[in-house]
Amino acid sequence: MDINKYQTFADTHFGGFEDIGLLITAFTHRSYINEHRKTALEHNERLEFLGDAVLELVVTEHLYNNFKEPEGILTNWRSALVRTESISAAADREGFEPLLRLSRGEKRASSARAREQILANSYESVVGALYLDKGYEAAKDYITRTLLPTLPQILATGSWLDPKSRLQEVVQSKDGFTPVYRVLQEDGPDHDKTFVIGVFVNGEPKGEGTGPSKQAAQVAAASSALAHYNE
Repeated sequence: MDINKYQTFADTHFGGFEDIGLLITAFTHRSYINEHRKTALEHNERLEFLGDAVLELVVTEHLYNNFKEPEGILTNWRSALVRTESISAAADREGFEPLLRLSRGEKRASSARAREQILANSYESVVGALYLDKGYEAAKDYITRTLLPTLPQILATGSWLDPKSRLQEVVQSKDGFTPVYRVLQEDGPDHDKTFVIGVFVNGEPKGEGTGPSKQAAQVAAASSALAHYNE
């Protein structure tokens, strides 16, 4: 393991780290431990747990202090900021990818979605490590610099709305219709069903989604349709 690259990262991004081991752990995936039991002792899930709480507090504090919207809207804005896509993008911008410690199998097999989740988890873990090493204000400063600047774009694009609400706005704006959801397939026993739902605009199929409930499948279908409209 090249400790120097973690030290360089710490110096560049945080002005150093008292316990560089904390930062290395923040980049250590569970799969890496399985392949390096003698040399790697801890993965990043506990730091992720801590960092998630710090992240949510920092974002909540920022929204409360800077906006007067009601609780429901602020909750949606916060969800948009701390969702996997947002924080994985922040991790990517910060250059986390070369620092991730993954098993060889995980490196080969990871889908784009899985890698996005790994990056998001590592961002939360780094926040947790930073909180332990340098305190709340340092963690807050990092989140403020790397994540909060994306809020204006989230608000401008309306991506803080849930997929069904966003799709309805897009469809009514572009086509003048309201999306209609239809069950295309329903499989499995009552206690373990899977639904396939299509979303249609003026009778034309625009997206399809699968889920363990009609609501979940509708959300997946709406997300699929949004991708169609964004092409």
